[in-house]
Parts: sequence; C-alpha cells; structure tokens
Amino acid sequence: MSYFYTSSMENDIYTSINRSVEHLFDIMRERVSSEDMCRIKSAFEYAAEAHKAQKRKTGEPYIIHPIAVATIIAKELELGANPVIAAFLHDVVEDTDCTLEEVRKRFGSDVAFLVGVVTKQKKNRNDQSKQIANYRQMLASVHYDVRAILIKLADRMHNMRTLSSMRPDKQMKIAGETDYFYAPLANRLGLYHVKLELENLSFKYRCPREYSELEKLLNEDRINNSEYIESFTQKITSLLAEHGIDVRTEVRYRMPYNIWRKMHSTNSDYYHVGGKHYIRIIYPNDAPLSEKDMSLRIYSILTDTFKERPGSVSNYINAPKENGYQSFHVKLLSDFGEWEEFHISSERMIRNSRLGCAAERTEQNVRHWLEKFKSILKDAADHTKDVEFMEGITTSFYNDDIMVFTPNGKGIILPKNATVLDFAYEIHSKIGDHAQYARINGRLASIKTVLKRGDCIEVITNECVEPEEHWLKSVSTYRAIKSIRHYLSAKERIGYKRCDKCHPIPGDEVIGFKAADDSITIHRRNCPIAIRLASQLGDSIVAVDFNENEHLLYPVRIRIISIDRYHLLSDLIYCITEQQRLSMYKLTTECEDHIVTCTIDFNIHSQNELTSTIESISAIDGVEEVQRIDIE
Repeated sequence: MSYFYTSSMENDIYTSINRSVEHLFDIMRERVSSEDMCRIKSAFEYAAEAHKAQKRKTGEPYIIHPIAVATIIAKELELGANPVIAAFLHDVVEDTDCTLEEVRKRFGSDVAFLVGVVTKQKKNRNDQSKQIANYRQMLASVHYDVRAILIKLADRMHNMRTLSSMRPDKQMKIAGETDYFYAPLANRLGLYHVKLELENLSFKYRCPREYSELEKLLNEDRINNSEYIESFTQKITSLLAEHGIDVRTEVRYRMPYNIWRKMHSTNSDYYHVGGKHYIRIIYPNDAPLSEKDMSLRIYSILTDTFKERPGSVSNYINAPKENGYQSFHVKLLSDFGEWEEFHISSERMIRNSRLGCAAERTEQNVRHWLEKFKSILKDAADHTKDVEFMEGITTSFYNDDIMVFTPNGKGIILPKNATVLDFAYEIHSKIGDHAQYARINGRLASIKTVLKRGDCIEVITNECVEPEEHWLKSVSTYRAIKSIRHYLSAKERIGYKRCDKCHPIPGDEVIGFKAADDSITIHRRNCPIAIRLASQLGDSIVAVDFNENEHLLYPVRIRIISIDRYHLLSDLIYCITEQQRLSMYKLTTECEDHIVTCTIDFNIHSQNELTSTIESISAIDGVEEVQRIDIE
C-alpha cells in the first residue's frame, strides 16, 4: 500500500517512509482490534496531510519524525492504540493549522489529552522560563496518566538520534535538557534503556571529542576481550546446564557516558576503571523455582566453582531499586584472573528493565508507579519558584539509590550519597528539623554521615536543635532541601551580610558598607577591613541596626588562661552548657608548666549573652583571663 505519490527523484525517500509505516502497522495489528487499526491508519494519514509542506533540518519530509516517535511507542515501549495515535499527531497542533478541538472530534478526548500535554504552550517568556513551563506542563500530566510522559520521552529519543542535523548551539541546548531532565526522568520511570541511550547521546553532542575517544577504547576492548569472554560465558552456560538449568547469556558493554562518569567519580583514567562490561545470565519465566530461589540457585552453583569477590553481592530482587529494577548481582573471579560482574535475572526482569512503568499495565501497577513520585511533582510544580522547581524535580530523579532501614526494619529508599539528615526528613519533617545525632548499625554518627546500602539508622532528636544554613550542603533529597529552606525562611531574616573576618554579633559596635549591588555588609568597628573601606569608600558607609533575634545564633570563640587543677575542664563545660545553656561545638586545650590555655567555640544570640558567659567563666576558680578572639 502506498501513502505518497511523488516524483521519481523523491521516490526512494517515500518508499522508505511507506516501508517504515507498514512495519509499524504490522506491529500494532498483532495486538489491537481492527477498529483501532483503522483509527491508527487514519491518524497517520491526518498527520501526513498536516505536515506535507514541512521539512526536517535534514531536508527530509517532516512526517518521518512522527512515524519514528510512533514506532518507539509501539515497538520499544509496547503501548496501545491511543498513545500511538497521539504520537503520530504530537506536533500537529504546535506546528500546523490543526487545532486540539479537531483532534478531539476525530480521535476522541483521550488522544486529545495526550496531544495537549506534549504540545508546547506559546508564551511570551524568556527561554529558561519557557523550558521550565514545558516541564511543568508535562509533569502535571503524571497525576492523571503516565502515557503522555512516555510519548514525550519517545519524541526526545528520536530528536536525540537525529541531533547531528542541528547547529552546535542547538545541539548543546537540547543535549543539556536531555541530560539534566529527560534521562533522569526515564530512570525514575524504570526505563533503563531509554535512560542509557538519552544520557549517552547527550554526552556525544556535549563532549564529542571525549565521547569519540572513549567509544574507540571501548571498541578496542570489545575486540580484544571477545575470545576470552566468549570462552568464559560458554563455561558458565555448560556448568549450569550440568545442573539442569537452561539459561542464555549476554555480554553488555557500558556506554561511553557511563565510563566517563566512573572515571570522574573515582579520579581514574580509562585504563584503571573497572566494570567496563558485565555478563547477564537470563533464565526463562517458567523456571521450576521462584525468581528469588532460581537466582540463589544459580548463584550457589557459580560460587561452588568460581571465587566470589567479598562484598560484591547486591540483591535487588528482595529490595528493588526505586525505579523497580530487579536482579541479583555478584562478581566472580574468571579463569583469566579478572573479576567479572554478573547480573542474574529472569526474562521478566529483563523486559521490565526495558519497559519500566509500562511493563505491567494493570491498574494497580500503574497506580503504584504514579504514587511513587507524583506527590513530589505536584508539590514542586505548585509551590516553588522556577529554579527551585527544577532543583526539586531533578533531585527526585536521582541516578541511583540505596535502601536503608529504620530500627523496626522498615525499608527506606534514598539516593546514593544521601545522609542521615536525608533519612530523618524522609521519616518526618519534625525528626529532620530536630535531628541531633544518630546511631548507624549501633554506632554513634553525625547527622551529616553518608549512608550505605543496608544501614540501620536510629535518629536521636533534641528540641533545642534547629536547621542551619550549612545543613543544605549535606542533603540531596527534595524533601530535605524543601523542609530546611522552609524552616529557615520562617525565621526573621536580617537584611545584610556579616563580615566573614570579624564575625560581628548583635550588641557589637558595628558599621555597614553598601556595595554596588545594594547589598550591605556589616563589620565590627575595629575590623581592619572596615577601617580600610572607610578610608577608601567613605561614601558607602551606612548606619545599621543589628538587633538580637531569638531565632538566630552566631558563632564566637573565646580564649581562657587558667592555672591547672583537677576538674577545671568539666567546670568550664558545665558553666557554658548548663549554666548559660549554650551549644558548644569545638574545644581545644593545652597545658604547659601547669598553665592551661583553652579555646572554646560556641553559639550565642548577642553581645550581652557573651558578656554574661565571660563573667561566669571568669568567676571559676583558677581562671586568670577570658577574652573573645577572632574566628580564623
């Protein structure tokens, strides 16, 4: 069947187009009704007519793009009739005279909804705002239907596959969006193959020289290692067959971007990065044992013959990743003295890794996937500024995750490199706001400690503890970032910066200097910087009111000189923490010839509070001198 009538000069192009669309129809014919097939063909013809005057950057007919997107939806994501129809039509409203109402009348409300979500809204905004508005619009659809996002991901995949026709500046823009937003989104949806392809293509166009070099090195490795890896995998297959287990194996080389990321995270060059490939052992879905038992059975047989690398087991069957990924990982020592990474999976696990949230399309399954993260998306989309919105979204689509546990055994999934603070806020915002310290696997730990897979964490709270600005540097989850910022914003803000050399506190004699951007920095009047600025920029001096605020604490340092005696240190600590009720965070002491020099850092609200503390310390037996000194 031919859909185009063209001149002989263009015949080859349109023959290829007809072949592509017929292939798509063959795929869909096997799983949809004859009525839906008529609707799919009608959608293609409608799109072909709407786009007939348009060309791609390559000079090819524009209809090639909708066909490619629809094919990804049909073949690679295995979706149904309406998403395929919407994929054909995804650009007609944005790029032609067709309207959404026409789409609704011809193809129904469901198709119109999907097309509307992926149609960019025309707004008179700057480029960044338009980009973020498009992200907001697309993500809002996840509250109702994840298919719209899958169509957008398919659209992005084809655009990335054909990005070579764009100008370098456009390539960078599209590649940057892809790496920052679309690839992590695919990861969160469990579309592991989509994620890998998108981030790798992004790397190819952002850093073409590095990409080309790594691609060449990986190809060399593939050629040089093929014989020994094939021999080793055959030995594995034969060993399992001897035990009545039928499997197939795949050798999967990681892509240039994965290798580049490993090189940077480990500060290694290419030749010293491990894990450039891994071996899949895949057993059928109708295996006689459960998936867990089958994976453990294969693991047991392999480790009876090959030495296992200590600590290399990762059981993602019992504890799937946040995106639903399941497999059993282990590293074994090969006959050639190399540690080989194995992923033991069922055919179902492999399919789910490819299709993610689209793999098991029961109503319960889809609802489970949506509930996993739509609350975060809704909160970020409705209640934050553009920059915070994107930060919140991208931190929710983290690249990898770990599972840790509460003392009662509840599993909590967090991004890799999450801290105790992230864990605390995941449990409840009040636990995070007042987290003082933790016990990780029974051992005392700071709230900034980075967690590892399998850790059991108990968070100890103290109502006197409050979030501080520096906490933001020690969290990575959206929930923690949002909660800390909310707490800090609820405090009354001072309208200026403090000098980071003299560290003024309320009650000090201070002076302010206004900068060109109208920001004001306050200094103690004896600060050398203030004296220099007053002599050079006298007109920038402004009067400031630096008043005490019960919610704000300021670090100070004092030096104490005393005669050494029994219990001196405990008396000093008691005076500051119990009598003055202040939080002490650093203490150094040195004793020479019975003379003690002690330096203590603690937080105070004002100069009056500091004066009271110094007077109390001065009254301690044996103390000769107490003075405030600068924090270096």
